[in-house]
Amino acid sequence: MRLSKPLVEGRKTERMSNASFRMMVLFFDFIDFFYPHIAKRALRFGIVEGMTIVDYGCGPGRYTLNFAKLVGDKGKVYAVDIHELAIETVKKRKARRNLRNVHPILIEGYNSTLPDETADVVCAIDMFFIVNNPTQFLAELRRICKRGGMLIIDDGHQPRSVTKQKILDSGMWDISEETPDHLKCRPR
Repeated sequence: MRLSKPLVEGRKTERMSNASFRMMVLFFDFIDFFYPHIAKRALRFGIVEGMTIVDYGCGPGRYTLNFAKLVGDKGKVYAVDIHELAIETVKKRKARRNLRNVHPILIEGYNSTLPDETADVVCAIDMFFIVNNPTQFLAELRRICKRGGMLIIDDGHQPRSVTKQKILDSGMWDISEETPDHLKCRPR
């Protein structure tokens, strides 16, 4: 089954406006202050000390900062995003917390600029629904994921059936575990 209609009606770009990004950051900061669920959610991803993680579509770094704690000083977290405000925000939060294991990367398109097979885990959280070319995007995630690595991906604002179909249509990933919260995928 091929998807022919746009993923987000009326949206022509994967990059949100600066104003929308700033509003999102304020909203997330407010939510995270009163309901700090991100740390609990990150624990379910199987991330352990010493791993290399790619937080693809990192936004303001909500998950990045939690991943940095989980991997510790021996691990690395690459915070990758197409939005310069996302990278600026992560850099500020990294500096405030004196995190040496976080490496923000501003990208254009789907090329993360990371070497092949860099990551033990690639996370694409709350962003896959807005990707215009899922096969090209998933190919880049496959390229940077180690052979025995894992992709953690969620639905965002699309039905689970659509997420699964895009992953399977790519021909690059097998879905190894499905939870109500996310999918774990292994590279083919």
